[in-house]
Formats: sequence, C-alpha cells, structure tokens
Amino acid sequence: MIDSESSPRIGQFVLITQGREAGQYAIVIKVLDERFVLIADGDKRKFHSPKKKNIHHLEFFDSVSPEVQNSILETGRVTNGKLRYALTKFVNEQVTDLKKGEQLDGERRCN
Repeated sequence: MIDSESSPRIGQFVLITQGREAGQYAIVIKVLDERFVLIADGDKRKFHSPKKKNIHHLEFFDSVSPEVQNSILETGRVTNGKLRYALTKFVNEQVTDLKKGEQLDGERRCN
C-alpha cells in the first residue's frame, strides 16, 4: 500500500513516462485505487474520455492545480479549457525553471 503522502491526488500534475503518450503532461482527475488513476489533458485526452494509467508509468509532481481540484470536488467535473489552461501554466513554469537550472550548470562548468 502507498503512503498517504505519496498517493496521487486529484488535480496533481504528472508526466507520462511509459506508453504512446510518453513525454506528455497531464492532470489526475480521478484516483481509481492504489494502482490506477484517470488522467486527462483537456486536448487529446478530454475530461469525458480520460486515460486509465498505472501509477508506476507516471512521474508525479508536488504541484496540484487548485482550480481543477476544487472544480472536480465541488461539481464532479472540470472543463477541458480549465485543464488546458492549468497544464499550459504549469509546463511554462517547469520549462522556465529547467532552463534556469541548465544555465546555472553551464555557468558552473565554465568557471
């Protein structure tokens, strides 16, 4: 059984590491059990047709989208536009942070 701290949460951002969609980002929209979750991105995987994924095939980030989480908990659903917006915002922040890290590594190597 997974610890409650490391268990997937609704609205949590994930990177798909295995399968046809490997390398793409998505959001957890439902936790089925301790092994499987449903994910969607609002674009290729809409809310009404999510992908069932084994949690071992996903990389979980500490970030959770409060907009998506609140919407699902309050109404039981979320719009695809809200999923796309949250993912775009998250990915842009992640890519920016990674580029900053790479620049720092490059500067350290030069010195």
